[in-house]
Amino acid sequence: MDQAAPLSGWQLPECFAHLRRLLVARLNKHASREYIQVLRLLETFALEEVTHAIEDALRLSTISFDAVRHLMLCRIERRPPRLDMANWPHLPLPSVRTTHAADYMSLLCTPAVEPPTLEATL
Repeated sequence: MDQAAPLSGWQLPECFAHLRRLLVARLNKHASREYIQVLRLLETFALEEVTHAIEDALRLSTISFDAVRHLMLCRIERRPPRLDMANWPHLPLPSVRTTHAADYMSLLCTPAVEPPTLEATL
């Protein structure tokens, strides 16, 4: 990709390079294909639209062409994104533990920390 002649004169925002680095870290040899698919979105959509979608994907940690495309189309159509993680098996799944009422007891048992006074910070 670094030696691709058609890409030599392109000045892309930093989020494109960041996306590419994350794709390489996650997908290894398939990262180039995924990144090229993201670049091909520029054939149809404006740079600003693709940039916003990449920034959204980075913020949501949904690093894939499908996620970028979905987020971009949702932004254009002014609808909320619905990212079904079953469509992206290579992305890490979140692990959220169920909260138990006893967990809140630790908040009551911990002494409150007073904020520093103005005199203490000077």
